[in-house]
Amino acid sequence: MTPIRLVTGFVTVGGWTLASRIAGFIRDVLIAAYLGAGPVAEAFLIAYSLPNMFRRFFAEGAFNMAFIPMFAKRLEAGEDAEGFARNAYSALASFLIGFTLLGMALMPFLVLAMAAGFRGDERFDLAVLYGRIGFPYILFISLTALLSGVLNAAGRFMATAAVPILMNALFIAALLLADWRGWDAGLTLAWTVPVSGIAQLWMISAATRRAGFRIGLHRPRLTPELRRLAIIAAPAMLAGGVVQINLLVGRQVASFFDGAVAWLSYADRLYQLPLGVVGIAIGVVLLPDLSRRLRAGDTEGGCASFNRSIEFAMALTLPSAVALVVIALPLTAVLFQRGAFTADDAAATALALAVYGAGLPAFVLQKVLQPLFYAREDTRRPFHYAVVSMVVNAALAVGLIPVIGYLAAAMGTTLAAWAMVWQLWHGSRDMGAAAAIDARLRRRLWRIASASAAMGAVLWAAAVLLAPALHMASWRYTALFALVIIGITSYFALGALIGAFRLSDFRAALRR
Repeated sequence: MTPIRLVTGFVTVGGWTLASRIAGFIRDVLIAAYLGAGPVAEAFLIAYSLPNMFRRFFAEGAFNMAFIPMFAKRLEAGEDAEGFARNAYSALASFLIGFTLLGMALMPFLVLAMAAGFRGDERFDLAVLYGRIGFPYILFISLTALLSGVLNAAGRFMATAAVPILMNALFIAALLLADWRGWDAGLTLAWTVPVSGIAQLWMISAATRRAGFRIGLHRPRLTPELRRLAIIAAPAMLAGGVVQINLLVGRQVASFFDGAVAWLSYADRLYQLPLGVVGIAIGVVLLPDLSRRLRAGDTEGGCASFNRSIEFAMALTLPSAVALVVIALPLTAVLFQRGAFTADDAAATALALAVYGAGLPAFVLQKVLQPLFYAREDTRRPFHYAVVSMVVNAALAVGLIPVIGYLAAAMGTTLAAWAMVWQLWHGSRDMGAAAAIDARLRRRLWRIASASAAMGAVLWAAAVLLAPALHMASWRYTALFALVIIGITSYFALGALIGAFRLSDFRAALRR
């Protein structure tokens, strides 16, 4: 079996994810411009979050955490991995068809669970309508995620990373078409959700067939392997449920403040850009790599993969986190403040973005640490850690409302993420050499932090100097672009100078 090239995989997935997130950002800019932070925007954002919340139970966040290690080990050993995947695919589809119909019937209760503050106003009826239209997305995107896991385990990352671009392109086209034809923008977006799910499933199915896997629907058989998959997946799904409860708490808090659902959603989109590029890339590549190395008994290789993943993650995440905190207002004002999205909306979004930015390294480190457990088919301990994280989040999100208002939701999310990282780190210390920190990472980590802090100081000074241009309609995009270039250039120059990384590492990966 051809080995997975770790850094090359990170760059491939990260590059396509970056393109997807840029397209997603353009989508959100259009949503903000057409809908602002008003009732239609809030109703759609809540409705759209419902299938995306549940996909983390049945797709990449839970089911795949159990499926990928089992599939990767069978692929490594030549033990009919395709038959196992075909049976899992059919079983998942059978379950989700029933679940989708149930969710559509219970949509009013799901909306209240997400945003009780909508009760009694127009946002509730709109969210129920949009939710029923868009909920079938969960079926299509969950099957897409399983097929993506098959490709990732085989070391094929490009198609799976490129698929989300199709979804964002469809959203952008739908908004422009609605504006041109005079259609209701909210309804147009709602119908685009399931259409994008069908399109993504078609695209990934074609890529799976090209890779030599024939995985389609048939009557599922309750084999010992499928039973074991269910047993392993159950704690992962419960852990995913705990994570979603954290999100529910945040949205419930936000729903009691006019505009806060939209502010937090737009802030979330901005910090999800580096999180997606780095965190998702690592999660996608590292889990199958560790699983296959564990099956082959390659402890030394597993340790190297783990350490290089942390190094790669922190080299890109720490400066991103600093930038999100230091230039939060220029980012939100330039990128979102137009049309129905006011200066007050931009300022409120910037505060949330700064809080989320402080948690960005924690969100990414979770993607590095969790595969240590899932590759060993240990889904129970991450579930226990997630429960503790949930308690931390709920206590802070609710308890801080009288002090910082809607920002309590973002603060709870950030601090709960750091609590999760601490537990994962502490729990992984009994895994021996495979989870040990090597000398190279120790040397480089403090240098990465120092270069990030220095870049933050440079960015702050540049933002002060460019403040007049950032407020001029004709110059604000140029000024923001200059800020980004200044940040990137100063970080990589300082980092290379003090030995935080070698630029040749990145160039070598890009040439492969």
